Amino acid sequence: MENIIQKDKELLIYLNNLGSEQWDGFWLTITNQFTWTPLFAFVLFLVFKQFGWKKGLFTVLFIAVIVAFSDQFTNLIKNSTERIRPCNTEGLKEYLRGFTYKPRGYSFWSGHASLSTTITTFIILLLRKHIRLIYLMILFPLIFGYSRIYLGVHFPVDVTTGYVSGVILGTLFYFGYLALEKRIGLGKE
Repeated sequence: MENIIQKDKELLIYLNNLGSEQWDGFWLTITNQFTWTPLFAFVLFLVFKQFGWKKGLFTVLFIAVIVAFSDQFTNLIKNSTERIRPCNTEGLKEYLRGFTYKPRGYSFWSGHASLSTTITTFIILLLRKHIRLIYLMILFPLIFGYSRIYLGVHFPVDVTTGYVSGVILGTLFYFGYLALEKRIGLGKE
């Protein structure tokens, strides 16, 4: 396990130090959830366009439950593991590029990576039969998650584990959505 942790630190230092001042503003913008508001609005538009108001509203409420659950589940994991963020870790932060952006809290696993992947997985599974280009949404968590490494606020293992948990949660929520949709009689997808 120590070997994995050491390799994780080395990979973080390498990836973080690939950055440059000219790109810092871009990655600080990317890591902000509000930057992605146009994507979220477009996805909501697609949901309502595809499913209409009744099923669209049901879907949006279900997505709100996904967001709340994913966020709280991530907090449970973070508070259980208590892994210090790299930007706040003595003996490591000296090797990372300095940013004024230094979130508090714990590092493992990345909530940005987990939540974005959970939602992306759910939306792709939900709309894949209707909108072929929906698979392009995979770029959202990949770019969003990488921003966390670039800024030195998460280790690569934090982000990767967030991706894996997001795929699992997004898939489970999709099947839960189908079961609930059938139970309340909203019809087939």
